[in-house]
Amino acid sequence: MPAGLAHQEERLTIKADVTGIPVGRVANGAAVYFVWPARRCHPAGGERADTEGMDAEPALPAWASARLAAFERHLLAERGRSAHTVRAYLGDVRALLQHASRCGLEDVAELDIGVIRAWLAAQHAGGMARATLARRGAAARTFTAFACARGWLDSDPGPLLGTAKAVRRLPNVLAQDQMAAVLAEPGAAADAEDPRAVAIAGRDTAIMELLYASGIRVSELCGLDVGDVDESRRTVRVLGKGGRERVVPVGVPAAGAVRAWRDAGRPRLVTGRSEAALFLGARGGRLDPRTARRVVHARIAAAGGVPDTGPHGLRHSAATHLLEGGADLRSVQEILGHASLATTQIYTHVSAERLLAAYRQAHPRA
Repeated sequence: MPAGLAHQEERLTIKADVTGIPVGRVANGAAVYFVWPARRCHPAGGERADTEGMDAEPALPAWASARLAAFERHLLAERGRSAHTVRAYLGDVRALLQHASRCGLEDVAELDIGVIRAWLAAQHAGGMARATLARRGAAARTFTAFACARGWLDSDPGPLLGTAKAVRRLPNVLAQDQMAAVLAEPGAAADAEDPRAVAIAGRDTAIMELLYASGIRVSELCGLDVGDVDESRRTVRVLGKGGRERVVPVGVPAAGAVRAWRDAGRPRLVTGRSEAALFLGARGGRLDPRTARRVVHARIAAAGGVPDTGPHGLRHSAATHLLEGGADLRSVQEILGHASLATTQIYTHVSAERLLAAYRQAHPRA
């Protein structure tokens, strides 16, 4: 770093390809120095608290709390975001506003691109994953666009913010024979004398069959109502991300397992809390996603010799097996409920890798 700059500004060394264009750049080999103007907070002071003290969640000042509450209403009522997205974005924007408050800002009107970049840079320096940085950047852009539309900001700094490219890893999938072994597992309580235990075992079988047959998300499975199952057409109506509804086909084994649970098992668990929910917990309420995850892990462990995975692993496996069986990419996109075909394309890489591995193992001149 040029020596003449050391006494003028605080700096944080960080890899050059992470959070887009920095506040100020001073080249020094492979490193880039992110520079804060003197009036902003810096690593020697409050910035360390931004990464090390995030769990404490200090209280927001009144001006920030009011803006955050308005942003929450915007996400829910105007954007129609899922509860999971709203929770994540609110946490991200809360962290940004906490950082801004520690930097001396007294109103959202003072929020600029330098503050946002410094916030992201400090979190990267603290070891935050690229995927989380990318989501936090997206949350910041959504918030600044909202603030600008409301007149709280004179101009929107969001478009100036670079995007942290998340490393896309190939999903782990189970082989078709492994899935067959898992689905053949009847469950520990299938032969129990307790009718409720037998009902829960039937429910768990229906969960496993339906997750693999349809590739739906665990949240979508838990949100199903009895009327969402069309037995004559062997389809389920699913409410996915962003409130998008789709109809997903299911196979004969899954349809039979769901019918057996609905007709014989579900009545044994129904209470006044059940309403129209298709899958019920042990106390009769709508099945919680955490319970569904435990069911998947338990069934896979009971099968023996099968790598552990969760409900999303079954979704990955269903998509990969569809492509291996000859399904076209657009159909798989519709089944999975992906808004973009680019999201579905990752499964083509999985199938290609498995095909290449099989070729290398089987061909005599591979």
